[in-house]
Amino acid sequence: MKPQSRDILILLRHAPEGLTQQDAIREVACYRLAARIADLRAEGYPIVAESVTQNGARFARYRLVTAPVQEALW
Repeated sequence: MKPQSRDILILLRHAPEGLTQQDAIREVACYRLAARIADLRAEGYPIVAESVTQNGARFARYRLVTAPVQEALW
């Protein structure tokens, strides 16, 4: 996992209201949040996006639904 993806995952776990691009820039200097979200989704993390409109601007807010389910090793 990329270090920045790990940082975004930590933020998602501690932000039940969700994470926006501005949050990611402010907290971990991540200017490509959508790419990091795609990386996390590829690793199995269920992340949902909602479209938010505020003061005429539209942006995405991402939320972590649950931790990924680990398969049992037999």
